[in-house]
Amino acid sequence: MEDGHVGSVIGSVDQAGCEWLQYDYGSAVIAKERPASFTMWRYRELLPVPDGPVRYPMPVGGTPLLPVPALRKTLGTPHLWIKDETRNPSASNKDRATALVIEDGLRRGVGTITTASTGNAAVATAFGAAAAGMRAIIFVSTDCRPEKLALMAQAGAWVFRVPEGYAAAVDLSRAAAGAFDWLDRNTGANPFTIEAKKTVAFEVWEQLGRRLPDAMIVPVGDGPTLVALAKGFAELVSCGLAARQPRLVGIQAECCQPLVRAWFGVPAGPAELNPAATAADGIAVVRPAIGDAVLDAVRRTGGAMVAVTDSALLSAVATLAGRAGVGAELTGNRVASRRVISRGNLVAGHAQAI
Repeated sequence: MEDGHVGSVIGSVDQAGCEWLQYDYGSAVIAKERPASFTMWRYRELLPVPDGPVRYPMPVGGTPLLPVPALRKTLGTPHLWIKDETRNPSASNKDRATALVIEDGLRRGVGTITTASTGNAAVATAFGAAAAGMRAIIFVSTDCRPEKLALMAQAGAWVFRVPEGYAAAVDLSRAAAGAFDWLDRNTGANPFTIEAKKTVAFEVWEQLGRRLPDAMIVPVGDGPTLVALAKGFAELVSCGLAARQPRLVGIQAECCQPLVRAWFGVPAGPAELNPAATAADGIAVVRPAIGDAVLDAVRRTGGAMVAVTDSALLSAVATLAGRAGVGAELTGNRVASRRVISRGNLVAGHAQAI
């Protein structure tokens, strides 16, 4: 995006309870060719980043969009794609949010970052802080997986386990950030998390030849990735670079599906709000931080919310590895489930980036 003045934030709006930063979209111009390296900073004119060199030390973003021909044949979906976010430093798209929050902190001289997480965001925060020379203070629930805790410890993070669960961990992290002037990386508290993750939408647009897909399938816990995609696609439309947004299909685990139940207007009972009962811990959130914004984005794009069983997810892990050569954990492995393709009403012939 060519014009340097586009990058300055000119305000913000409330989008279903989620703060969206606003830019001068009318001045945005994207060159056909751009010499900048293919990372998330390629789109800095539509990020809250001042002019000057980026200080965050690790490359983040610019992940490949894979055509997966064998998986397309297996699922009967000839234009299926996979956006492989495992190529980021800590193997998830959480690195994008961490990078932008830490970039802001480096510019302001803040030395500590905090977050609460079920796993991946905490690992990304620990890795990013280590690379940037910051201290990471992380709050997790007591059921956080040992392998995730080990990664946080290896990166030198201070980790506090909260017996009252994830929601209480979020409350503690946010309170500590406010009390000690730490960087707050929590979803819903810092709009930079949405700004960073929207770069996935820009990359997909560029990787598909300056076109948008018909649909995106997105795992949903607190909801920042789906909401960020909605914002990124909306900004491409506002810049005159696309005519319409893709349909957004949000996926939750059957054992923890508060937003799927809300989508269908059905009260969620204990069986649908039991995060301990699913192995997809990364999206097992009983009270999504920006749930209203997720439902708003799905509704505005003509999308859907779908719940998937753990058995289907485990089968999909094998399918993705065996038919696409991609290794993924349960939380990021929605595409290889036939139920998602059918229930999300994703018609063969559509270009689908996942």
